Amino acid sequence: MARVEKRNNVDGVEKSAVSILSRAVEHDKAKRYTSAIVCYQEGIQLLLEALKGLHDDSETSNDAKKKYFRQKASDYMDRAEEVKKLVQKEKEDGTYHEQIRINNNESGYSYEKVFSPFLEDSVSRVEVEDPYIRTIHQTHNFLRFCELLVKRCPDLQEILLLTGKEEHEPAAQEKRFAQLAESLKKCKIVLTVKYSMTLHDREIRIDNGWVIKIGRGLDFFKAAENKFSIGFCDMSLRPCYETTIDIFHRKWIKRN
Repeated sequence: MARVEKRNNVDGVEKSAVSILSRAVEHDKAKRYTSAIVCYQEGIQLLLEALKGLHDDSETSNDAKKKYFRQKASDYMDRAEEVKKLVQKEKEDGTYHEQIRINNNESGYSYEKVFSPFLEDSVSRVEVEDPYIRTIHQTHNFLRFCELLVKRCPDLQEILLLTGKEEHEPAAQEKRFAQLAESLKKCKIVLTVKYSMTLHDREIRIDNGWVIKIGRGLDFFKAAENKFSIGFCDMSLRPCYETTIDIFHRKWIKRN
Protein backbone atom coordinates (compact mmCIF):
# COMPACT_ATOMS: atom_id res chain seq x y z
CA MET A 1 0.00 0.00 0.00
CA ALA A 2 2.82 2.42 0.93
CA ARG A 3 4.52 1.71 -2.38
CA VAL A 4 1.30 2.47 -4.30
CA GLU A 5 0.82 5.75 -2.43
CA LYS A 6 4.42 6.76 -3.12
CA ARG A 7 4.04 5.86 -6.79
CA ASN A 8 0.80 7.90 -7.01
CA ASN A 9 2.55 10.84 -5.39
CA VAL A 10 5.39 10.68 -7.91
CA ASP A 11 2.87 10.52 -10.75
CA GLY A 12 1.02 13.54 -9.36
CA VAL A 13 4.20 15.61 -9.05
CA GLU A 14 5.21 14.58 -12.57
CA LYS A 15 1.85 15.73 -14.00
CA SER A 16 2.20 19.09 -12.24
CA ALA A 17 5.74 19.46 -13.58
CA VAL A 18 4.62 18.67 -17.13
CA SER A 19 1.78 21.20 -16.92
CA ILE A 20 4.00 24.02 -15.63
CA LEU A 21 6.84 23.26 -18.04
CA SER A 22 4.36 23.25 -20.93
CA ARG A 23 3.34 26.77 -19.89
CA ALA A 24 7.01 27.71 -19.70
CA VAL A 25 7.54 26.62 -23.30
CA GLU A 26 4.41 28.54 -24.40
CA HIS A 27 5.66 31.71 -22.71
CA ASP A 28 9.11 31.14 -24.18
CA LYS A 29 7.77 30.82 -27.73
CA ALA A 30 5.63 33.95 -27.23
CA LYS A 31 8.74 35.81 -25.98
CA ARG A 32 7.19 36.35 -22.55
CA TYR A 33 10.56 35.52 -21.11
CA THR A 34 10.09 36.65 -17.52
CA SER A 35 7.03 34.44 -17.12
CA ALA A 36 8.87 31.62 -18.90
CA ILE A 37 11.74 31.80 -16.39
CA VAL A 38 9.34 31.58 -13.44
CA CYS A 39 7.58 28.55 -14.93
CA TYR A 40 10.85 26.85 -15.86
CA GLN A 41 12.10 27.22 -12.28
CA GLU A 42 8.86 25.89 -10.75
CA GLY A 43 8.62 23.02 -13.23
CA ILE A 44 12.26 21.97 -12.82
CA GLN A 45 11.85 21.91 -9.04
CA LEU A 46 8.83 19.62 -9.35
CA LEU A 47 10.67 17.40 -11.82
CA LEU A 48 13.55 17.03 -9.35
CA GLU A 49 11.05 16.18 -6.61
CA ALA A 50 9.59 13.44 -8.81
CA LEU A 51 13.10 12.14 -9.49
CA LYS A 52 13.87 12.09 -5.78
CA GLY A 53 10.66 10.16 -5.20
CA LEU A 54 11.83 7.49 -7.61
CA HIS A 55 15.23 7.25 -5.92
CA ASP A 56 13.64 7.03 -2.46
CA ASP A 57 11.52 4.09 -3.58
CA SER A 58 13.89 1.16 -3.05
CA GLU A 59 11.54 -1.15 -4.95
CA THR A 60 11.50 1.04 -8.03
CA SER A 61 13.61 -0.34 -10.83
CA ASN A 62 12.45 1.99 -13.59
CA ASP A 63 15.92 3.22 -14.57
CA ALA A 64 14.65 4.49 -17.89
CA LYS A 65 12.19 6.78 -16.07
CA LYS A 66 14.94 8.13 -13.82
CA LYS A 67 17.18 8.78 -16.81
CA TYR A 68 14.33 10.54 -18.61
CA PHE A 69 13.65 12.82 -15.61
CA ARG A 70 17.34 13.71 -15.29
CA GLN A 71 17.64 14.48 -19.00
CA LYS A 72 14.50 16.64 -19.12
CA ALA A 73 15.55 18.53 -15.99
CA SER A 74 18.95 19.18 -17.53
CA ASP A 75 17.42 20.32 -20.85
CA TYR A 76 15.02 22.73 -19.15
CA MET A 77 17.79 24.07 -16.89
CA ASP A 78 19.93 24.80 -19.95
CA ARG A 79 17.06 26.61 -21.68
CA ALA A 80 16.20 28.58 -18.54
CA GLU A 81 19.81 29.77 -18.32
CA GLU A 82 19.75 30.76 -21.99
CA VAL A 83 16.57 32.79 -21.44
CA LYS A 84 18.05 34.47 -18.34
CA LYS A 85 21.13 35.53 -20.34
CA LEU A 86 18.91 36.79 -23.15
CA VAL A 87 16.82 38.88 -20.76
CA GLN A 88 19.92 40.22 -19.01
CA LYS A 89 21.54 41.26 -22.30
CA GLU A 90 18.41 43.04 -23.53
CA LYS A 91 18.04 44.75 -20.13
CA GLU A 92 21.62 46.01 -20.36
CA ASP A 93 21.06 47.17 -23.94
CA GLY A 94 17.79 48.86 -22.96
CA THR A 95 15.90 46.93 -25.65
CA TYR A 96 13.83 44.51 -23.56
CA HIS A 97 10.12 44.44 -24.45
CA GLU A 98 7.54 41.85 -23.54
CA GLN A 99 3.82 41.97 -24.29
CA ILE A 100 0.85 40.20 -22.75
CA ARG A 101 -2.54 40.32 -24.47
CA ILE A 102 -5.62 39.66 -22.38
CA ASN A 103 -8.71 38.82 -24.40
CA ASN A 104 -12.23 39.87 -23.49
CA ASN A 105 -13.73 37.60 -20.79
CA GLU A 106 -10.43 35.73 -20.39
CA SER A 107 -9.54 34.81 -16.80
CA GLY A 108 -6.40 33.70 -15.01
CA TYR A 109 -4.72 37.11 -14.83
CA SER A 110 -4.46 37.97 -11.16
CA TYR A 111 -2.09 40.74 -10.12
CA GLU A 112 0.17 38.05 -8.71
CA LYS A 113 0.50 36.35 -12.10
CA VAL A 114 1.01 39.61 -14.01
CA PHE A 115 3.38 41.44 -11.67
CA SER A 116 5.23 38.82 -9.58
CA PRO A 117 7.93 38.07 -12.20
CA PHE A 118 9.11 41.70 -11.85
CA LEU A 119 9.02 42.03 -8.07
CA GLU A 120 12.23 41.27 -6.18
CA ASP A 121 13.45 41.45 -2.61
CA SER A 122 15.55 44.51 -3.48
CA VAL A 123 12.61 46.68 -4.58
CA SER A 124 12.32 49.77 -2.36
CA ARG A 125 10.09 52.11 -4.39
CA VAL A 126 7.14 51.63 -6.72
CA GLU A 127 5.47 54.41 -8.69
CA VAL A 128 1.96 54.02 -10.07
CA GLU A 129 0.40 56.41 -12.57
CA ASP A 130 -3.26 55.61 -13.12
CA PRO A 131 -5.90 58.34 -13.61
CA TYR A 132 -8.69 56.07 -12.39
CA ILE A 133 -8.00 55.14 -8.79
CA ARG A 134 -11.07 57.07 -7.73
CA THR A 135 -14.06 54.90 -6.90
CA ILE A 136 -14.35 52.30 -4.15
CA HIS A 137 -13.76 49.31 -6.42
CA GLN A 138 -10.80 51.04 -8.13
CA THR A 139 -9.27 51.76 -4.72
CA HIS A 140 -9.82 48.12 -3.77
CA ASN A 141 -7.85 47.16 -6.89
CA PHE A 142 -5.02 49.45 -5.78
CA LEU A 143 -5.22 47.92 -2.29
CA ARG A 144 -4.82 44.42 -3.79
CA PHE A 145 -1.78 45.64 -5.71
CA CYS A 146 -0.30 47.09 -2.52
CA GLU A 147 -0.90 43.80 -0.71
CA LEU A 148 1.08 42.01 -3.41
CA LEU A 149 3.93 44.49 -3.00
CA VAL A 150 3.96 43.91 0.76
CA LYS A 151 4.18 40.14 0.24
CA ARG A 152 6.80 40.18 -2.52
CA CYS A 153 9.03 43.13 -1.63
CA PRO A 154 10.32 42.90 1.98
CA ASP A 155 12.53 45.99 1.55
CA LEU A 156 9.78 48.20 0.09
CA GLN A 157 9.85 51.68 1.60
CA GLU A 158 7.65 53.85 -0.59
CA ILE A 159 4.67 53.66 -2.92
CA LEU A 160 3.88 56.76 -4.97
CA LEU A 161 0.47 57.04 -6.61
CA LEU A 162 -0.42 59.69 -9.19
CA THR A 163 -4.12 59.58 -10.03
CA GLY A 164 -7.17 61.71 -10.81
CA LYS A 165 -9.35 63.48 -8.27
CA GLU A 166 -12.82 62.09 -7.67
CA GLU A 167 -15.11 64.90 -8.79
CA HIS A 168 -18.25 64.01 -6.85
CA GLU A 169 -16.85 62.74 -3.54
CA PRO A 170 -13.22 63.91 -3.22
CA ALA A 171 -13.34 63.77 0.58
CA ALA A 172 -14.36 60.09 0.51
CA GLN A 173 -11.51 59.33 -1.92
CA GLU A 174 -8.99 61.08 0.32
CA LYS A 175 -10.32 59.23 3.36
CA ARG A 176 -9.81 55.86 1.64
CA PHE A 177 -6.23 56.78 0.77
CA ALA A 178 -5.60 57.99 4.32
CA GLN A 179 -6.80 54.67 5.72
CA LEU A 180 -4.61 52.74 3.29
CA ALA A 181 -1.63 54.98 4.11
CA GLU A 182 -2.11 54.32 7.83
CA SER A 183 -2.23 50.57 7.20
CA LEU A 184 0.91 50.65 5.04
CA LYS A 185 2.66 52.70 7.69
CA LYS A 186 2.37 49.71 10.02
CA CYS A 187 4.36 47.79 7.39
CA LYS A 188 6.96 50.61 7.39
CA ILE A 189 5.89 51.72 3.93
CA VAL A 190 5.10 55.34 3.04
CA LEU A 191 2.20 55.94 0.65
CA THR A 192 2.32 59.28 -1.15
CA VAL A 193 -0.72 60.25 -3.23
CA LYS A 194 -0.64 63.08 -5.77
CA TYR A 195 -3.39 64.23 -8.13
CA SER A 196 -3.45 65.28 -11.77
CA MET A 197 -6.50 66.20 -13.80
CA THR A 198 -4.57 65.89 -17.09
CA LEU A 199 -3.05 62.46 -16.49
CA HIS A 200 -3.85 59.95 -19.22
CA ASP A 201 -1.07 57.36 -19.33
CA ARG A 202 -1.17 54.27 -17.13
CA GLU A 203 2.25 53.12 -16.03
CA ILE A 204 3.89 51.28 -13.15
CA ARG A 205 7.59 51.92 -12.53
CA ILE A 206 9.63 49.71 -10.22
CA ASP A 207 13.03 50.89 -9.03
CA ASN A 208 14.70 47.68 -10.23
CA GLY A 209 14.17 49.01 -13.75
CA TRP A 210 10.91 47.36 -14.81
CA VAL A 211 8.25 49.54 -16.41
CA ILE A 212 4.78 48.07 -16.93
CA LYS A 213 2.19 49.79 -19.11
CA ILE A 214 -1.38 48.47 -18.99
CA GLY A 215 -3.95 49.81 -21.43
CA ARG A 216 -6.70 49.82 -18.79
CA GLY A 217 -4.45 50.39 -15.78
CA LEU A 218 -5.18 48.30 -12.70
CA ASP A 219 -8.90 48.24 -13.47
CA PHE A 220 -8.93 45.42 -16.05
CA PHE A 221 -11.23 43.05 -14.12
CA LYS A 222 -14.93 42.83 -14.86
CA ALA A 223 -17.34 43.12 -11.97
CA ALA A 224 -18.39 39.88 -10.27
CA GLU A 225 -22.01 38.89 -10.83
CA ASN A 226 -22.66 39.26 -7.11
CA LYS A 227 -20.82 39.08 -3.79
CA PHE A 228 -21.31 35.32 -3.63
CA SER A 229 -20.19 34.37 -7.13
CA ILE A 230 -16.94 32.64 -8.04
CA GLY A 231 -14.28 35.24 -8.72
CA PHE A 232 -15.50 37.75 -6.17
CA CYS A 233 -12.57 37.02 -3.84
CA ASP A 234 -10.07 35.22 -6.09
CA MET A 235 -9.26 37.65 -8.89
CA SER A 236 -7.59 34.92 -10.96
CA LEU A 237 -11.10 33.54 -11.51
CA ARG A 238 -12.55 36.90 -12.51
CA PRO A 239 -13.13 37.55 -16.26
CA CYS A 240 -11.15 40.48 -17.66
CA TYR A 241 -11.69 43.26 -20.14
CA GLU A 242 -9.58 43.15 -23.27
CA THR A 243 -6.30 44.92 -22.69
CA THR A 244 -2.61 44.87 -23.57
CA ILE A 245 0.26 44.85 -21.09
CA ASP A 246 3.66 46.05 -22.29
CA ILE A 247 6.75 45.44 -20.17
CA PHE A 248 10.01 47.29 -20.66
CA HIS A 249 13.25 47.60 -18.74
CA ARG A 250 15.10 50.85 -18.22
CA LYS A 251 18.37 51.37 -16.43
CA TRP A 252 17.15 54.65 -15.01
CA ILE A 253 13.66 55.22 -13.69
CA LYS A 254 12.42 58.81 -13.55
CA ARG A 255 11.18 59.95 -10.18
CA ASN A 256 8.17 62.19 -9.70
